[in-house]
Amino acid sequence: MDINGATALVTGANRGIGRHLAAQLVERGAKVYATARRPESVDLDGVEVLALDISDPDAVVAAARAAGDVNLLVNNAGIGGSDLLGDLDAVRTALDINFWGTLSMARAFAPVLAANGGGAIVNIASSASWFVFPGSSAYAVSKAAVWSMSKALRQELAGQGTSVTSVHLGAADTDMMKGYDVPKMDPADVARITLDGLEADAFEVVVDEFTAMVKSSLSKDPRDFDMQFQQFLNS
Repeated sequence: MDINGATALVTGANRGIGRHLAAQLVERGAKVYATARRPESVDLDGVEVLALDISDPDAVVAAARAAGDVNLLVNNAGIGGSDLLGDLDAVRTALDINFWGTLSMARAFAPVLAANGGGAIVNIASSASWFVFPGSSAYAVSKAAVWSMSKALRQELAGQGTSVTSVHLGAADTDMMKGYDVPKMDPADVARITLDGLEADAFEVVVDEFTAMVKSSLSKDPRDFDMQFQQFLNS
């Protein structure tokens, strides 16, 4: 997809990866709707700010009406999550936002994208689509669902000319990863690699070497990865 001249909507554009995605889209020549639950928290130049909570169906519908010229939807908003056997409300919230919220956006904007020539959807998933970091199993389940949803939407929207890209990364230096003592990428680099992948029409963007290693393990005995990951945790 050619970003120059596109009209994009980015969810969760007030901080972290979403903020860098919105800023870099502007730099590459796109018109950008930058959305957040608290629109006053968006401090970017050259964007049109919209209030949006992706877990609120009415807000999602309102955003699709307000941004009727969009041909690039970037589903970035999301939250972390605790263990599946922990607080059930926290598990539901992770799925409500990361899966159901993302799907709600895709459903609301699919007709908009069709009316504007097809365009593209980018879903920010995770390396956790393919493995579980201790203490975040609900998050992993939600991101595995985003990966599967991306593949399904790619088929269902092909007829209207809409491409769907899922983005997978390990740890980035964002608020969500505060407190984790692991190597972290600059979110600006994540945004750049994501947009390069979009312009190259990639189905999946694997951002870093750790995530590439995780994905490659899917074709092997899962016990091998478990041993390797335990060594990483204990190193």
